[in-house]
Amino acid sequence: MSAVVSRFAPSPTGRLHLGHGYSAVRAHDLARGADGSFLLRIEDIDGTRSRDEHVATILDDLRWLGLDWDGPVVRQSRRLGAYEAALEQLRRLGLLYPCFCTRADIAQSASAPHGPGGALYPGTCRGIDAGGRMAEPHAWRIDMAAAVRITGPLTWHDARAGTVAADPLAHGDVVLARKDAPASYHLAVSVDDAWAGVTDVVRGEDLFASTHVHRLLQALLDLPTPAYHHHPLLTDAGGQRLAKRTGAPSLADLRARGEDGRALADRLRGTGISTENA
Repeated sequence: MSAVVSRFAPSPTGRLHLGHGYSAVRAHDLARGADGSFLLRIEDIDGTRSRDEHVATILDDLRWLGLDWDGPVVRQSRRLGAYEAALEQLRRLGLLYPCFCTRADIAQSASAPHGPGGALYPGTCRGIDAGGRMAEPHAWRIDMAAAVRITGPLTWHDARAGTVAADPLAHGDVVLARKDAPASYHLAVSVDDAWAGVTDVVRGEDLFASTHVHRLLQALLDLPTPAYHHHPLLTDAGGQRLAKRTGAPSLADLRARGEDGRALADRLRGTGISTENA
């Protein structure tokens, strides 16, 4: 049996909160419990929102929790060539097309179907002659129906859900390269996990649905499929998910208050934690 390799991959668009800490502890402990490797990746390809000061805080937060990682910290902003190579591979398969639509265009389209994340792209730019428009800002989308015809049926395994039949069609023609970023989350995470040799992906159940798309990309790009461990999300006393936008306390704030980080990590290893007893 190959050694377990897990990872924690935060975006430096703000400070980590308790939910991040919970996921990091679970990923760290899975690897350490199997005498494996725990990796740290900074997902910083969103140049408009990523901040270096948040990277430094992330490292301090993890050390405060008593977590250590193996090897150097990987930053996605330094792996743009790998994403372009993957995009080119998909282009050669005839699966990508440029999209000039805005989010407002899609939201206002009466023909837009709905999927797990809301309104799906209705295929407005699929099949158009874009030769004279390539100087305009555009994203690159995958023709999902054509992709599924290539891969055929796919499955993946989750520690809680068991064997899952992949349903990438439910997500429509997702963006793989944004107008303002060289790769989408879907593409970058699939490429990076394979490159790093990640065997087990530990992340919140809010990303469960995204795995259907990641499984498709793994098949198209001939990448290995890791085992998935989608865990429940931490909530506050009112049952609201802990998140930056809901004002969940940051780990940096708890550090500043003099909290014991290792003790907090041990509490996170239990049944969860609420903001009332943070």
